[in-house]
Amino acid sequence: MATPIPVQILDGGMGTTLEDMHDITFSFETPLWSSHLLVSGEEDKLSDCHEAFKQAGANIISTATYQISINGFAATKAPRSGTVDEEREGIEKEEIPRFLSRAVVLAANAAGTEGKVALSLGPYGATMIPSTEYSGRYDPEHQHVQALGKWHKERLDLFKDVDPNQVNYIAFETVPRLDEIVAIRNLLSADNIPTSLRGRPVWISSPYPNDDGKLPDGSTVEEVVKAVLTHREGLETPWGIGINCTKVEKLDSLVKRYEDAIQTCIKNGEQMAWPSLVLYPDGTKGEVYNTATKTWELSPGHKETEAPWETVLASVVEAARQRGNWKSIVVGGCCKASPEHIRRLRRTLQDYGHMSTSPAA
Repeated sequence: MATPIPVQILDGGMGTTLEDMHDITFSFETPLWSSHLLVSGEEDKLSDCHEAFKQAGANIISTATYQISINGFAATKAPRSGTVDEEREGIEKEEIPRFLSRAVVLAANAAGTEGKVALSLGPYGATMIPSTEYSGRYDPEHQHVQALGKWHKERLDLFKDVDPNQVNYIAFETVPRLDEIVAIRNLLSADNIPTSLRGRPVWISSPYPNDDGKLPDGSTVEEVVKAVLTHREGLETPWGIGINCTKVEKLDSLVKRYEDAIQTCIKNGEQMAWPSLVLYPDGTKGEVYNTATKTWELSPGHKETEAPWETVLASVVEAARQRGNWKSIVVGGCCKASPEHIRRLRRTLQDYGHMSTSPAA
């Protein structure tokens, strides 16, 4: 009898949970999004949010670092040292690492000794104003592999001071462009990753916001699979490949396409092995995020699925487990996925009767 594929549960959408449940408002004046709370004196709300997901059943807690960037910190107003009411314009690059170390500590505190921490790293487009991770339309200076690689390297270096014992995974999330996936792959070597993060399993996940089953830049699933998973001499192969920030009803067909693409590559002699699968769809009921207004709007003509979110997602996971290809599965939620979503998801997975919550290797 085949060994059951282990499943871990990831947390949900931090930014939207902070807005919906913790009375936090984000705008163009808070370009760091959730990370803004690290500099505004509101760490307690980040901790509460992490803890809520942990209590809901998440095995993996993501850090509040998705939208951090050097430019984002430079554009952020912060309290002057020793004051509450006075603000200063911008945070210098040299100051950033201490905030990021705190983000990791907060996530690790919530995860506890039995949980794990994923370092959340969004794409370049997530740091643009307005953000463009759903369209993949980047400024002219960041339209090619070299520039995107330089940007990601500079951001990774900001995490040089984090406690290496408090980060278990590095998650490059919502990557909407093939050239950016290639740029990230190019960084996966000991020379490019800070000492504090070396050896950590990496996953790369992408969004599929449109109805054509392609990345926002038009790249196909097959191109994504090759870019993420093909063995390259001298570079680490990602531990996992994933889909996030995507409607839950799209997952079943997308996962099957991922599986077909991997099987085809292996059959054709590509140097590729089965990775772990990471799935964290939006928890929306048809709403689409408007990056210009920073609001969620119901898309015209959308028909809500009859089955609950957690039922659809759990069935995708169970079907993938039954097919038996993946090394392990990580499943959670993205935007608008609350602690209650995660609680119901865990309960539904447990109802299948053989869910393993042991750590995935």
